Amino acid sequence: MPANKRDADTAELGQVKFLTVAEVATVMRVSKMTVYRLVHSGELPAVRVGKSFRVPEKAVHDYLQNAYFDAG
Repeated sequence: MPANKRDADTAELGQVKFLTVAEVATVMRVSKMTVYRLVHSGELPAVRVGKSFRVPEKAVHDYLQNAYFDAG
């Protein structure tokens, strides 16, 4: 069990799987530019690592889950 909150947060972050913009585009079947637009607009959370972005896999699944609408 973690000794303090910081250790708990670090352990939690170790469990997060991050995807590249290209991987997100493949999963969502959209262009990389669309992913960049979603990141820059704040619709899709991302972490900046150097000059690139990494998107938590759960954020992609949450975004897609919330994007569903009933067309019928």
